[in-house]
Amino acid sequence: MPYFTVSATDGKARLGELSTPHGPVQTPVFMPVGTAASVKGVTPDHLQATGSQMVLANTYHLLVRPGAKVVANLGGVHGMMSWPGAMLTDSGGYQVFSLAHLRKLDEDGVVFQSHVDGSQLELTPESAVEAQSLLGADVMMQLDECAPGDATHAQAAKAVERSSAWAARCRDKWNSLGRVSAQNKPQALFGIQQGGVYDDLRARSAAELVKLDLPGYAVGGLSVGEGHEAMCRVLDHTDDQFPADRPRYLMGVGEPRDIIAAVMRGIDMFDCVMPTRNGRNAQAFTFKGRLRLRNACHGEDRSPLEEGCDCYACRNFSRGTIRHLFMSNEMLGPTLLSIHNLRFFARFMAAIRQAILDRSLSAMAEQWLSDMY
Repeated sequence: MPYFTVSATDGKARLGELSTPHGPVQTPVFMPVGTAASVKGVTPDHLQATGSQMVLANTYHLLVRPGAKVVANLGGVHGMMSWPGAMLTDSGGYQVFSLAHLRKLDEDGVVFQSHVDGSQLELTPESAVEAQSLLGADVMMQLDECAPGDATHAQAAKAVERSSAWAARCRDKWNSLGRVSAQNKPQALFGIQQGGVYDDLRARSAAELVKLDLPGYAVGGLSVGEGHEAMCRVLDHTDDQFPADRPRYLMGVGEPRDIIAAVMRGIDMFDCVMPTRNGRNAQAFTFKGRLRLRNACHGEDRSPLEEGCDCYACRNFSRGTIRHLFMSNEMLGPTLLSIHNLRFFARFMAAIRQAILDRSLSAMAEQWLSDMY
């Protein structure tokens, strides 16, 4: 069975299916983030009911607490989360960027000072793959260096050089483990393109990764402060840089207009904390734009968050009730908005997939952007 198949296209946009040991994933797909083996405030049953297909967990955070061997003993990330669907683990490369004040970087790897207790945690390409084997996700990511959005050409070039070398070391370790997890399930390894906003570096990075013949490829180092237009300029070249028969994953991107732009440039996979983080902060995503539920105008509103939405929150609670829950600091408020937002992203991706099938993505994208923004 092919690992990834494309069944329809509309311009550069692709309708596809990713095969995993935990079932097929229809692409383009958005992955909710369960950083520490939990999507915040949402039970696995509710997560499934939102239509979410694949979830992301984070290697660095699970190494810090409770430890990869503990996760393995508890049934891997799937067992810990009680999640039956597909799973991807990020290697910790993003934390090289986000926790720059707590790490030391050299050619061998990165040493973190734990944000929990200050202890030292070393990640090398080899140990990142070993840890992800213990975690047991269906897709593991290479260890990479994510340069900041304002990186100079020289800084971005160094990150490309280091990430390319680390990708080869990750590939070798993955091969030595038989390409299977500690739970004896097949695991795919994705490489991560770096290069900041510099076209020559992006092309160099992609070429080095493609030589490794990996099951999938990710675009890293975007959504780190470079802005929407710069992101689009980088993605304009993505379709030509990676094989057509491998999935392409844009890391850490969840803004709806960014997703639309990226899908139209050939991207298949996305992840972001926005659905749950915004939900915890009283903000609901809808096809007509965002609702801020703390606003007084919702106080006596008996309508659902979004007409036509079939999520648990919209079927059972009014805007006024949900506002009351937030104003009263009730835990149920953030949970309901998180459920709704996760369902919105699943509905949004399903609508994108249908538009690709109908070859109407350009027209639908124009309508969505007009309505949402």
